Amino acid sequence: PVDESELLTVPDGWKEPPFTREDNPKGLLEESSFATLFPKYREAYLKECWPLVQKALGEHYVNATLDLIEGSMTVTTTKKTFDPYAIIRARDLIKLLARSVPFEQAVRILQDDVACDIIKIGSLVRKRDTFIKRRGRLLGPKGSTLKALELLTNCYIMVQGNTVSALGPFSGLKEVRKVVLDTMKNIHPIYNIKTLMIKRELSKDPELRSQSWERFLPKFKRKNLKKRKEPKKKNTKKEYTPFPPPQPESQIDKELASGEYFLKERQKKRKQMQEIKAKQADAVKKRQEERNKAFIPPKEKPVVKTKKASTEKKIDIEAIKQKVKNAKKKKLGALPVEEVKLKIAADEKKKKKK
Repeated sequence: PVDESELLTVPDGWKEPPFTREDNPKGLLEESSFATLFPKYREAYLKECWPLVQKALGEHYVNATLDLIEGSMTVTTTKKTFDPYAIIRARDLIKLLARSVPFEQAVRILQDDVACDIIKIGSLVRKRDTFIKRRGRLLGPKGSTLKALELLTNCYIMVQGNTVSALGPFSGLKEVRKVVLDTMKNIHPIYNIKTLMIKRELSKDPELRSQSWERFLPKFKRKNLKKRKEPKKKNTKKEYTPFPPPQPESQIDKELASGEYFLKERQKKRKQMQEIKAKQADAVKKRQEERNKAFIPPKEKPVVKTKKASTEKKIDIEAIKQKVKNAKKKKLGALPVEEVKLKIAADEKKKKKK
């Protein structure tokens, strides 16, 4: 019996044989075509590189037309086209060119082992400012994060506007899509890059290929969970009572209770004016107090009296005398007496030997 794991694994370095005219000698039955629009700022570039696009697609017997009036690109099959998948690759080529991918990279889509993926990220985040921040996080400082992702996945990645265009092998495209979607969900790409680096090292070991890698991969937990904001005014439920609440007093009831109801119009106005004047007087008083704060001198720090250094110190006369004696013995620039004697004795010995 054959082991199933051996049947499922693809041997290293295996490639599917290329599709030739011998595989489909009679060609295609119907004509197929695809068209895509491109933005105005891509017009000048497409105009320059369009002869190269036509030459690259002509090798696969696919026609390409550029309509600058409508702002569209169209690809169609011909009677000579034998590869049925060539038109799909041509469609992907014009889509990548419309999404600001340079022709040198986009033309690689015509190869058999290269695929593309255009990820729409514009609708994944609500706020525009948040979207721009997360898109910038995908690029990294001076494009370093994007470059690291390209090296790990062997894919070319282009971030433009509301889309991310990726070009490369199928396995790499799967990883790129995961990283891009996680970044838009507020998961930093550095975590996914670390995981990809570990996977890359593990894939080099032939023994670990058939084993599970879960124990080697890092598990990141969210540490800074936002606490739920509590409302300023908390509505506390009152105890249930079957009786309805008492009816609030009307303005007339309040005036009757205070006795204002029986006052005349002139007396009412006078009372109102007195209340207004009292409020104005309080406001003036507060304003004056605030102005006077500027004229209040600050509290000075208490002056600390410095203690006079005691001039009376015990002078060691004997030590000074000893220093003077030592100084007299030594002459400035001259050697000590003992050294001079030794030097003279050494010179005399040399003369005798000679």
